[in-house]
Amino acid sequence: MMKLSTTKRLERLHDRYTNGDLSRRTFLTLTAAAAASAGLSTPWMGRALAAAKEVRFDGWGGVVQEAIDKYAFQPYTAKTGVGVVQGTFGDENEIITKIKTSKPGDFQIVHSSGVNYYIKYVNAGVNSEINEANIPNLANVLQPMIEPFRKLTPKLSAVPYDYGTTGLAYNTTVISPEEAKEKGAALLSDKKYAGKIGGYADMTTRVWYAALDTGQDPNNIKDMEAIWAKVRETRDLAKKFWSSGAELMDLLSKGEIVVTDGWSGRIAALQQQGHPIGYLDPTGSYAWMEDMLILKGSPMAECEELINFMLETDTSIAVAEGQNYPPSLDPTKVELTDKIKALPAFDPTGAMKSLTFADPVYWADNEDAWTKQWDRISKGA
Repeated sequence: MMKLSTTKRLERLHDRYTNGDLSRRTFLTLTAAAAASAGLSTPWMGRALAAAKEVRFDGWGGVVQEAIDKYAFQPYTAKTGVGVVQGTFGDENEIITKIKTSKPGDFQIVHSSGVNYYIKYVNAGVNSEINEANIPNLANVLQPMIEPFRKLTPKLSAVPYDYGTTGLAYNTTVISPEEAKEKGAALLSDKKYAGKIGGYADMTTRVWYAALDTGQDPNNIKDMEAIWAKVRETRDLAKKFWSSGAELMDLLSKGEIVVTDGWSGRIAALQQQGHPIGYLDPTGSYAWMEDMLILKGSPMAECEELINFMLETDTSIAVAEGQNYPPSLDPTKVELTDKIKALPAFDPTGAMKSLTFADPVYWADNEDAWTKQWDRISKGA
């Protein structure tokens, strides 16, 4: 049989790589060795050998990022040799502003706050197009989480990674589960707890909970005057509107507040530490998901490889248990642990029907006007 020429061998290797039969590392090693021995170069060689040695990731910091770093980034770097350079932000709008004024590729992967924020990246023209063939683990991700992204961009720029709710957290030595269930969102404007109420200092959360408290649909509000009146009422009764998960946990654990809206994962952490904190998702409770968003100008193959690794069942479960938010993996396809099944907000059905997500178009249309009004009220107007 005739020996394959080096060029033909390289082409076959390339075909196997593009079909997904070879990992990028194996492909690089084999092609570099074959080409070097024959003194050849091919059209794709320069691109392949210029593969990124590191990927940039920006996230929320704190216990969430610590869990991702420990259970995903460190093992990924150990396995592939590609480092992950990390940044953090407190408010996602801040990083969007930075991305808009930076060069493509300066920022690469963002741990983003779901579809509400996705629309902002798309409108700014900084989204990418993922080659889904490079993320085979996407097959295990919940379809109800992927669909809202596809509605905005048929070609995805982000992969859902986890989800949670902003429900009601309350001190069980002061408020009984029965009282919490009976009053629901009205607890946040209950004069009985004046000076002991908290809330997230965020327009979306304040408007959402004011809608529930006034009996309105947060995705179709009819009476904004009633909303702003309720936001002011809660503001005047509150001890503090908190601005980070650490602050939320501190206020509750020290008993400075006895009721607040709060992030399900942070409340789970307090419960695991033994604090007397109950958690309730009232009907219509604000559900959200987070995604790994790849920005335009990123080294796509490396970013796709990292996200695929993060979606490996073992990795995803370890991160979920570390950060106390359920993973985006479909529980009807993947066996999840008892710890995950016990997390607040976990949906065992995989249908996500019990969760109410914000309508991204409705909220994007109203965001500017509502943010201006919230800024005025938060400053005392």
